[in-house]
Amino acid sequence: MGLTITEKIIKAHKVAGTLDRGGEVALKIDQTLTQDATGTMCYLQFETMDVARVRTEVSVSYIDHNTIQEDYKNADDHRYLQSAAARYGLYFSQAGNGICHQVHLENFGVPGETLLGSDSHTPTCGGLGMLAMGAGGLDVAVAMAGGAFTLTMPRIYCVRLTGALRPAASAKDIILELLRRETVKGGVGAVYEYQGTGVASLSVMQRATITNMGAELGATSSVFPSDENTRAFLTERGRADTWRGLKADDDAVYDKIIDIDLGSIEPLAACPHSPDNVKPVASLLGTPVDQVVIGSCTNSSIEDLAAAAEILKGKTVHPRVSAGLACGSRAILLAANKSGILQEFLRAGFRVLENVCGPCIGMGFAPVSNAVSLRTFNRNFKGRSGTASAGVYLVSVETAAASAVSGTITPAPVVAASANTTGSGYFADITQFANNMLLPPLPQAEAVKVRIEHGPNIKPVPAGAPLPDALKIPVLIKTGDNITTDDIMPAGAKALPFRSNIPEISKFVFNAVDSGFYDRAQKAVSGLIVGGTNYGQGSSREHAALAPMFLGVKVVLAVSFARIHKANLINYGILPLVFADSAFYNKVEQNDLLEFSNLHQILSDTGGDSIKFTAQNITKKEDIVVVLEVSEREKQILLSGGTILWTKKNA
Repeated sequence: MGLTITEKIIKAHKVAGTLDRGGEVALKIDQTLTQDATGTMCYLQFETMDVARVRTEVSVSYIDHNTIQEDYKNADDHRYLQSAAARYGLYFSQAGNGICHQVHLENFGVPGETLLGSDSHTPTCGGLGMLAMGAGGLDVAVAMAGGAFTLTMPRIYCVRLTGALRPAASAKDIILELLRRETVKGGVGAVYEYQGTGVASLSVMQRATITNMGAELGATSSVFPSDENTRAFLTERGRADTWRGLKADDDAVYDKIIDIDLGSIEPLAACPHSPDNVKPVASLLGTPVDQVVIGSCTNSSIEDLAAAAEILKGKTVHPRVSAGLACGSRAILLAANKSGILQEFLRAGFRVLENVCGPCIGMGFAPVSNAVSLRTFNRNFKGRSGTASAGVYLVSVETAAASAVSGTITPAPVVAASANTTGSGYFADITQFANNMLLPPLPQAEAVKVRIEHGPNIKPVPAGAPLPDALKIPVLIKTGDNITTDDIMPAGAKALPFRSNIPEISKFVFNAVDSGFYDRAQKAVSGLIVGGTNYGQGSSREHAALAPMFLGVKVVLAVSFARIHKANLINYGILPLVFADSAFYNKVEQNDLLEFSNLHQILSDTGGDSIKFTAQNITKKEDIVVVLEVSEREKQILLSGGTILWTKKNA
């Protein structure tokens, strides 16, 4: 039996475990990336491991999230990250150099290698044939120290593409079509692998749009073959020597096959407030638009900008619309400037924003109250834009540009199809300038002399505590389905400056959902959270587990979990329990007192990875049957009180 691309990469990197679906497999990690919203905690954790230098082939620290410097906090974090990168042998990408996923794709991505990043959109590099996965910062710190990354062997879904896109459709519409079919929880525990004759019609940047937004499926990763288009992309960026061909065997077996005829794809939009709330743009015609933002790590390639510029040529942004451009990298901005593309945006009336995440995470350029905001981004969770009452629509650059001009949701003109600009010369002669904000690792002899700079807002990593044998704890909050890590731990200009200060950032936990949560947690000292399906979807931010742990949360009891968040809960010693039957969800309410007994014996059970036991709802005098689905290794981590304590115990 042949192997899929995913299986080939995993087999080549496996250090322990099995390739059998559902089994645990440990992988050697070739590359890591962090960004500043998650990076400070990651490097504080790495400091505790007493490792002199990173042990990966490439590790990069990016500044792309917390770039608004209202006071010293973010600036101090950046100085800390730069000094840590210099001390431990990492590349350092300065603020303004670009968004981690785009810059990594341009400068470091290698077909057939593994990449682990402390950001959920790390699978972007799957567009050139990497197995790229998002994870919590602690998992990334372990990988930088030379440790393996352990995950459940994913199911592998084949997305079979045939035909070619029609002129008005784009790669964004392909992934929106897949989200429409699969939903935001359809890919949990799976990798989407793209195959078929239609793959050759897509450039690497179009593929990267798809793999980037594949994170919204809840998928472990998404991956394309490495072919001649991949070679052309790497050659244009001066990295032809890193290319290798990579494809699935003809007799590879997949867990599911999804057929998409590219010729049938029409312009689509993800409507508020979920990436899978997808409707045809044609059904939204005439909807007044208040804001348009083009760019982000999803849709700011030079070919995206070229397509938008063609639509904007000779036109002006509608007076009602506030329009912004946020390039994914400084290289793209320089190429757009050199080619004249940037001038079309400026002439039309677009504001040029920093080459950072910015509006995507609510860090500036928030829309007006009750706005309709069209964005070429990857997430449109309620309130994520910085304006709670705004409705964010996720669209292609073509739809965004046409709508910016008309002032209403408008499909793109047929003549403005996204083109494959590889080989066009856009990037010629700019490489020397594009990379001068990407600082290489210092030689070891110099690195050991570097003093790591901790500002006053940078606090030590809170330690957990071993799991007690019994817990009698109140339900601090009961949430619904698809609760995101944005809901648990908001981003934005108010919370993000405290990423390296857990006592302060813990005050923001569930703030947008229930402003009384922090006070209840403080009063209760310890407690649990009850969640619906797909609890913890979205960003990989480990603060959504770390801050609740700091507030005394011992258990999260949900109908089901998103992959990364469940791993983060385990890393911080929080029991991730699921209801044995979803009907039990309706038998628990906020403030109920629940009791869990004989936990040490339960976690010592070696009979399998799924343990069913009974908890008591003391308030309602009812039993609740719950299930703990963890590996033997994860049981030991939970007993120890989290990965940090487990690592110290077994060092």
